[in-house]
Amino acid sequence: MNQVRAPRAEAVIDLGAIRHNVALLNGKAAESGAATMAVVKGDGYGHGALPVARAALAGGATWLGGCSLAESLALRDAGITARILSWLDTDDVDFAPGIEADIDITASSRRELARIVAAARATGRTARVHLKIDTGLCRNGCPDYEWPGLIADAAEAANTGAIDVVAIWSHFACADELGHPSIGAQAKRFDEAYQIARDAGLNPLRHLANSAATLTRPEFHFDLVRTGIAIYGCNPVPTDDDLVPAMTFRSTVVLVKRARAGESVSYGQIWTAGRDTTLALVPVGYADGVPRTLSGRMSVWLDGRRRPVVGRVCMDQLVVDCGDHEPAIGAEVVLFGTGRDGGPTAREWADTIGTIDYEIVTGMYRPRVTRRYVGEGEVPA
Repeated sequence: MNQVRAPRAEAVIDLGAIRHNVALLNGKAAESGAATMAVVKGDGYGHGALPVARAALAGGATWLGGCSLAESLALRDAGITARILSWLDTDDVDFAPGIEADIDITASSRRELARIVAAARATGRTARVHLKIDTGLCRNGCPDYEWPGLIADAAEAANTGAIDVVAIWSHFACADELGHPSIGAQAKRFDEAYQIARDAGLNPLRHLANSAATLTRPEFHFDLVRTGIAIYGCNPVPTDDDLVPAMTFRSTVVLVKRARAGESVSYGQIWTAGRDTTLALVPVGYADGVPRTLSGRMSVWLDGRRRPVVGRVCMDQLVVDCGDHEPAIGAEVVLFGTGRDGGPTAREWADTIGTIDYEIVTGMYRPRVTRRYVGEGEVPA
C-alpha cells in the first residue's frame, strides 16, 4: 500500500505548471503584440507570491501585479527587478516607498493622484502612474464623469515631471461569460477614455484584458494583458486551452476502523452505514480550507480510486468510506489536484458549492497548510 510521509495538510505547488501556463498565455498575448503581466496578489492566489513570481518571469511574463503596495514591495525586497503594478491601497498609505522602489502605482481618483504627486515631489523622483477608468464594473476606478478632471490633473503633473503616465487601464466584469454584451460596452467606454487621454497630450499604454479576455478576445489585448487565475491552471472560460492546475491539496490517513451497518458518522449523524464498511480518518477540515458545505458532496483520491467522504466535514478531520478496502496508515489522500487521473479538482469543489475555483485555491493560504514546491526545473508533460 502507498505509504507517504506528509504534513497533515499540504499544498503541493508545481512551479513547472506555472511556467507552462504563463508561456501558453504569453504566446497568445505575443500574437497580438502585447506583453504579459502575471498577477500574484493574495500571496499568489494561495500558491506563494514569490515562488510564483519567479516561475512566471521564467515563463515569459515581464510584469507582475500585486494588489497593494505591501505585496509589491515584498516582491521588490526579495530581489524581483521586473515591473510591478500596485492598484489598491487605503487612504493612509504612504506612496513614497513604492515610488522609491520603482513600483508602478494606480490612481483611480483625483484625490489619489494628488497624494501620489505629493509623494513623488517629496522623494524627488518621478512616479510611474497607471490611471484606472471604471468602464462598468463599478468597483475600483475613476467614474467617467470625473475622468476628464483626472486626465487634466495627470497631464499637468506629467508636464512638471512629477509623474510619468505609463498607462490607462480598466477591468472587465463579465469576460468569463462568452458573448456577454457588457464586454463590448466596456471596451467602447475604454476607447473613449483613451481618446480623452490622447487629446490631453498623453500617450499611455493600454491594458484591459484579464485571463478570460486573454484567452478569448485578442482584439482587447492592446499593449499588456493581466493574467491571474489562468497562470495557476484554473481556466475561467470553457475553452480547451492546455492549462495545468498548479496546486494539489493532500493529506494522509491517520486512523482506520470498521463500522457496523447502522452506525452513523460525525456531527448530526447525517450519514449512516448501510453495510459493514471500513472508514479512514483524514486530519483535515474546514480550518484547513475544506468547506463544510462539501459535507456528503465530495470524494477524495485514495489508493488509486475515488472514495466518498461521509458525514459532516469537521474543523480538523473528515471521514472516508473505503468499503472493504483497508488503506494503510500514512496512505496519501488527494483532496484536489490536476484531475488527470480522474481525481477531484478545485473546480469540482467550486462547482459543487456554487463558488469559483479562485476562492478554493486562495483558501489554502492558511497557517496549518504547509506548502511544498516541485517542478522547479521541469515543465509538465
